[in-house]
Amino acid sequence: MTFTKILTGAAVALGLATSAFAEDKTKVGFVYVGPIGDGGWTYEHDKGRLAVEAEFGDKVETVFVESVAEGPDSERVMTQMALNGADLIFTTSFGYMDPTINVAAKFPDVKFEHATGYKRADNVSTYSARFYEGRAIQGHIAGKMTKSNIVGYIGSFPIPEVIRGINSAFIHAKKVNPDVEFKIIWAYTWFDPAKEADAAKVLIEQGADVVLQHTDSTAPQAAAQEAGNVITFGQASDMSQYGPMPRVSSIIDDWAPYYIARTKAVMDGTWTSTDTWDGIGAGMVGIGEISDAVPADVKAEALAMKAALADGSYHAFTGPLKKQDGSDFLAEGETADDGTLAGMNFYVEGITGDIPQ
Repeated sequence: MTFTKILTGAAVALGLATSAFAEDKTKVGFVYVGPIGDGGWTYEHDKGRLAVEAEFGDKVETVFVESVAEGPDSERVMTQMALNGADLIFTTSFGYMDPTINVAAKFPDVKFEHATGYKRADNVSTYSARFYEGRAIQGHIAGKMTKSNIVGYIGSFPIPEVIRGINSAFIHAKKVNPDVEFKIIWAYTWFDPAKEADAAKVLIEQGADVVLQHTDSTAPQAAAQEAGNVITFGQASDMSQYGPMPRVSSIIDDWAPYYIARTKAVMDGTWTSTDTWDGIGAGMVGIGEISDAVPADVKAEALAMKAALADGSYHAFTGPLKKQDGSDFLAEGETADDGTLAGMNFYVEGITGDIPQ
């Protein structure tokens, strides 16, 4: 064998080894409903993606597509990710549920993780956070701090996840302030700063001096700041740039540990289809720093509730509670089961107005 042939063979071998190494890299895709700079929901999911990169380095490649509309366009994006070699795809909005199931059926070797949904398959897991635990704390603070007794709430879509949050916030506001009233505006969007700002302004004009939101931008925070004497809570992310007023605390979604664990499961071959629903105790739901705008005694009560929710000694939905129509929901001391919470499609007693159908 000539020296040239030896070199050629070595080069080919090296090329094959390099290719094999490249093929060993796990490719993880993320489909986002909003822009990564939304300051809320998508921003936190993207922090989770970056945490995956930091954890695994050159063993992974991550890709993402932002501002993907729920519906047919999301199915196209997921399909393209799968065709481009993704091993694992996180689809991060409720409206991606059916598209995720559809695409997963076409790519049985690709693992899918759908956020906030309930449909699973052999290669589709579901995951969500118990945001309603954070809403309980917000409701307590809101009920204590409102002077007008009117709390405004910006809802995105009338799905169980959002309805749970409204109910949880109201229950805990009402416990500490029997005169409190909730005014709810449905924005029918996850991320639209103009619509969100308009909703906040309408609620403030209607007398709300506390505004909660289940939408993703910081626009309601800015509207409250402009109005003055209105308190708000960060949604999905800390939004601390609006503290100490109007933003007095926040719900923070921490997806990083979950994304790292599920990526590792794909890498080591232990991934299975599961349903995960974690809260404050597991760290998936964080409570942003409660600012000094909140009276010390109220802050102490809120932190005590956080601790009780975390260790399981308190449940945000504990009876006695009735439904809006006056029928029984939970008896004294009874707590809501996960099935009821997951499918919640009713308001609790005391909330006025109808849930849009």
